This record gives sequence, C-alpha cells and structure tokens, in this order.
Amino acid sequence: MLKASAILNVPVYATTQNAARLGPICSELSLPPSAFQADKTAFSMMIPALQSALDDTQGTSKQIAIVGIESHICVTQTALDLQKMGHHVYVLADGVSSCNEGEVGIALRRLAHAGVTITTSESWLYECMRDANIPEFKQIAALVKETKETTREAVQTLCKM
Repeated sequence: MLKASAILNVPVYATTQNAARLGPICSELSLPPSAFQADKTAFSMMIPALQSALDDTQGTSKQIAIVGIESHICVTQTALDLQKMGHHVYVLADGVSSCNEGEVGIALRRLAHAGVTITTSESWLYECMRDANIPEFKQIAALVKETKETTREAVQTLCKM
C-alpha cells in the first residue's frame, strides 16, 4: 500500500503506540519522508497532531483507508473516531491483524455493522483509480500483479469475517 500511495499521491499517516515501551515503526515498512508520523498513548490514531494534519488537507470529509495491527483495538477505535468526524472510512481487511487471530473477524464485523467499509487493498486501489485510462493505471496494475501472491495469502489468512 505504501508503494501504491506513492503512485497515486495518497498521503500517509502513521503512528506508533507508546514507542518508548513497544518500539518504533518497523523499518521494513520504509515510510516515505512525506509521511506524517507521531507517537501516541491513546489507542485511536485521532490524536490532536493527526487531527491538525488532516485539517490541513483539502476538504472536510475525506476518504480514509486504514491498515494496521491490533484490529480490535487501535484500528477499531481509529475507524470509529474518523467515522464520527464525518469521514468515509475503509478498513483494508488484508492489511489488518491482531496478536490473537480470532479478534480480526470480530473487529471487522463490528466495524461493518457500524457502517465502516470493509474491503481489500486491491479493491480499494481500483476504487481510487475509477478508470483504466488514468496515467497511474499501468503502474498500479503492475504493482497488483507483482504482489498478487502475498495479497492472496493475506486475504486467505486475515479476511475471515
């Protein structure tokens, strides 16, 4: 998703949960230099610094896709907070997890029942593009093809609603 966000010029917002105790964002993610980053102790990402960063972008209601760990805690609380603020929230089911695998499906069902859109990364990317005639389409299609196997494994493992 980070590669796709760069291609589609989608801003990235990342937080750590109490990094002093739990550690930093893993370096394998290779967050882009433009990514908003903040540490938090609240379970929701919607801390004042992130709210301010979102407010600085155009428009009041935004379409926001969420990926992350602890789907039943941080992902859920963030999605519900963003929804209460009037944003259209997508949780990418193949991009969320939990230390307890059984929590994922329960969290996704709860969020879907609350009106959050539960979808997959590929579905969300194509929804963002809307048309194969845009200049970025070939790059995204190549990325989808390149990551097809890992995406398939993630969907089979994580998307049990």
